[in-house]
Amino acid sequence: MQARLDFYKASPEALKALIALEVAVGKLGLDPKLVDLVKLRASQINGCAYCIDLHTADLRKAGETDRRLATLGVWHETPFFTEREQAALAWTEALTEVAQTRAPDAAYAALAAQFTEAEQVNLTMAINTINSWNRLSIGFRKTLTA
Repeated sequence: MQARLDFYKASPEALKALIALEVAVGKLGLDPKLVDLVKLRASQINGCAYCIDLHTADLRKAGETDRRLATLGVWHETPFFTEREQAALAWTEALTEVAQTRAPDAAYAALAAQFTEAEQVNLTMAINTINSWNRLSIGFRKTLTA
């Protein structure tokens, strides 16, 4: 795969805005490990190799186990994730695939049972940012380096 363009160089102001949003989301008080799980799951759904590699590495550095990383894509079928993580992952899937899911009531109910209203918005913003990064990376073919 060959990169189409360097989106950082092509529109520095646009990227500055997205980076500022990413920094702001990082200061909203959500557990960074949970946010990285959400980012990895959305990236898996979207098929963003660059972001999958990045967030897997970040999670490993944070002490995440290989077992949980290996089963994240089938988290529904494992006992390895807490109820709070499950709610966040379900919400991530619902919003990442919103055209198909329409953000179902069951996913929202699970979210509301585990997160305050502010945390629900903050988590949604984290999901929004990773989906933006995924679309930039996939659309413009951001490449991995060995």
